[in-house]
Amino acid sequence: MQDWLNIIGAGCQLPVSAIQDLRDVGFVVIPGPIVPDKLAPLAAAYDAAIASASSDDVKIGSTTTRVRDFINRGSEFDELYTYQPVLEACCRIIGQPFRLSTMHARTVRPRSDAQALHVDFERDREGWTMIGFIFMVDEFRRDNGATRFIPGSHHWSTVPDELRRGHRADYENQIVACGPAGSLIIFNGSVWHGHMVNSSDEPRRSIQGAYIRREAPSGENLPERMRLDTLARIGSLAKYVLAVQ
Repeated sequence: MQDWLNIIGAGCQLPVSAIQDLRDVGFVVIPGPIVPDKLAPLAAAYDAAIASASSDDVKIGSTTTRVRDFINRGSEFDELYTYQPVLEACCRIIGQPFRLSTMHARTVRPRSDAQALHVDFERDREGWTMIGFIFMVDEFRRDNGATRFIPGSHHWSTVPDELRRGHRADYENQIVACGPAGSLIIFNGSVWHGHMVNSSDEPRRSIQGAYIRREAPSGENLPERMRLDTLARIGSLAKYVLAVQ
């Protein structure tokens, strides 16, 4: 088996400044892997996948609709979870062998309230445990539910009580991660974040993924759900990331 951790870690596609932002601020917005002329086909594939998903794979929350397992929804999405800058971020921040835990679609519905600020994974004695990405299928704007982050909050030793109570209003020093369609947010899973109010009349679509330590319990059993056609088309790097080797 190839030593993928060292191969990925030797890469230099994620700028030093972006790595520093991940360490200090907790997130960074970079160009994504999908070239401009493929964005419209990807958006169409997204809508088709949502429409054809079984009810067991759809979760309708108070503000968003989520569809699980975008590994098996089409080749249009394969480049997202093997994108070298994201994998390099995992090497730098998680710092040990890792794998993809989940990858799902998430749409913020029109006229939806803000999401409560939260963390995905708290830091433990070994350090930070998760790197996430959010691919912008649509432009992220302040008025359509873009994700906001509390800079540096992944370093906090104590958390303000108001956040633990499910804070939805604007928060001091928050930064809203805006960008054109095709942009990608990489974030530390321990930074406090949540989507803004979508005051527009249009949905705001995204694809989100999370990487964790390789031995940690996964949010989704991706190897068990692997379709034969997916397995046949992906390469050895993807198989490493999905832990199907």
